[in-house]
This record gives sequence, structure tokens and C-alpha cells, in this order.
Amino acid sequence: MPLDIQKSLKVKPAHIVSFIVFLLVSISTFTAQVYAADAVWPSKTTYKYANVNGKKIFYREAGAQHKQTIVLLHGYPSSSHSYRELIPLLSGRYHVIAPDYLGSGYSARPNPKTQKYTFELLAQYVEGLLTTLKVKRYSLYIQDFGAPVGFRMLLNNPNKLDALIVQNGNAYLEGLTLPRQAFFKAANEDKSQAQSDKIYSFTSNKAIINKQYLRDVQSNPEVMSPDSWTHDLHFLQTKSDRVIQVQLLQDYYNNLLDYPKWQAYLRKYQPATLIVWGKNDPAFIAAGAKAYLKDVPNAEIHLLDSGHFSVEEKPVEIAKYIVNFMDKL
Repeated sequence: MPLDIQKSLKVKPAHIVSFIVFLLVSISTFTAQVYAADAVWPSKTTYKYANVNGKKIFYREAGAQHKQTIVLLHGYPSSSHSYRELIPLLSGRYHVIAPDYLGSGYSARPNPKTQKYTFELLAQYVEGLLTTLKVKRYSLYIQDFGAPVGFRMLLNNPNKLDALIVQNGNAYLEGLTLPRQAFFKAANEDKSQAQSDKIYSFTSNKAIINKQYLRDVQSNPEVMSPDSWTHDLHFLQTKSDRVIQVQLLQDYYNNLLDYPKWQAYLRKYQPATLIVWGKNDPAFIAAGAKAYLKDVPNAEIHLLDSGHFSVEEKPVEIAKYIVNFMDKL
């Protein structure tokens, strides 16, 4: 402002500075209000069953009014319950479906003496559920067991995928240490009673609590809800329940053999891919996240300060990454 005008208006420099500060604060407040107006309330989660090939499959569903569908595939030894915090964070914007696999959670659990449990079987029932619900296209969130289930679905229906969201879900040997690779190989090939007993011990109460849920959060165990393992252990009370998980652990080595097929899918179709990986996971290590970039170099990758059950530790952070990622599609 010219000096003569400033004098005529009797405006002091200090007043000008105060006005600028007031203007900046006002702009900031207005921006914050716009952001708040863009917030979306969650949809009510519903809890349903569908008849798939004569078996009851349980699933959680929310946000059915939206067109984009995200299917959340759970890991070991859990169920759709593991997504109880993530679902509300997504349901205001997307149609969200989280199934319990056959043999897990509230879904039917045929006797493992008469029904052998494999990842191919789990994939068939998830596909059957989506067909029953008339879901034609979807984005997949895969974690742990969700990776072998999800990739089998993609190989069977390669053109149904909108986007792939990977959270500690392996498709590369780099994601498994050599001792862990050897464990899965032995579990698959060694059918001795001693080996079976060893795998069975991994489904015990102490193993589920201390070697699964609390393993990666020793410095801050309060972040892990006891609801997580309490819910899982409710469905691992009988020998039959535990044998179902044993059979899946015995089948897991076949996933390692199938990795080249999954990688070929990624190279050919170049799906939009978001990787949100807990870097503190000693089981599925962070190198497995980075390995995806070999075949989908345009993937968006974030290594989180969390462990194998990142969705239990950082659901809000993961939800933010998903929303930002999906908005770019």
C-alpha cells in the first residue's frame, strides 16, 4: 500500500499484519469446514448367510447402495470379524463384503474327515457367494490366507477385478524366509504323526494368542483387542475345528508352487494395485511387498509401522490409503 494512502486511511503496518493473519486463519477455517463437509457417515453393517453349493456361508455386508464393491478376504486363524473396524471406515463410500471361508467363523464347517480343506475349495465358495449375490466386478483386499484364495479367484475370472489391495499377503518367495519356506514344504510332504502333531499345536490357545496376535506388538500389546483372539478361539474349540486349519496349513506349500501363475497374471493384466504392508511382520516379511513391483511396477506401496495383523493395529490409516487409492481409479 502506498505511503500517502496508508496515511490518509490512518492504517498502521501492525494493523496490516493483523489483517493478513486474520485472513489466513479465515481461509484455513473455511478449508477445514469443506473437508468436514466431505466426510461420509458409515453404513450399517449387516450379518447374513447365503446358501452356496448347499452350504451356509456367512458374510458381513455394508454400503450396498454404492456401485464399487470391495471384498475383504481374511487370513489365518481368523474370519470376517478381523474387519470389524475397517468395514465402517469404508462403507460410507463403497459396497463392502467380508465373507467367512467355508470352515471358518460362522460359515458351515463340514467334517474334515469327509471334506478335505484346500485353498481351491475356499476360493470356490467365495466365488459362489459373489455369484449368488450377483456381484459382477469387485476390488479384492487380500491378507494372509486371503492371497491364495484371491489369486485363485483371479485366475478363474481374470476380468472381474477392479483393483487389488494387498496387506501382508504373499505372492513371492521373497516374502517368506527360508526356514518358513521349509516349514510349509515339510507340512505338505511329511504326513507323519509327529509332523501333524506339530502343526496341530499351532492351533492351540497359547499359540493363537502369543504366536499370532501378540507376537508383533510386544512393545504395545494394548493396541490389540482381546476380541480378536477370543472370537477365533471360539471357533477352534473342537478337534475337528482345529484339523480344518491344519489341513489348510498342509496345503499352503501348493501356493508357493503356484506363485509363478499369480505373477504371470499380474504381468499380463497390470491391475491397479495398492500395497499396505505391516513391515514388523516376521512371518510375511516386507521384502514380499516390494517384490510385487517386479510385475506391477506402478503399484502404490506403503510399509506401515505394524505387524501381520495391521488391520487390527492401524485400520484408520489403512482406510485412508484405500480411499485415496480408489479415488484415483
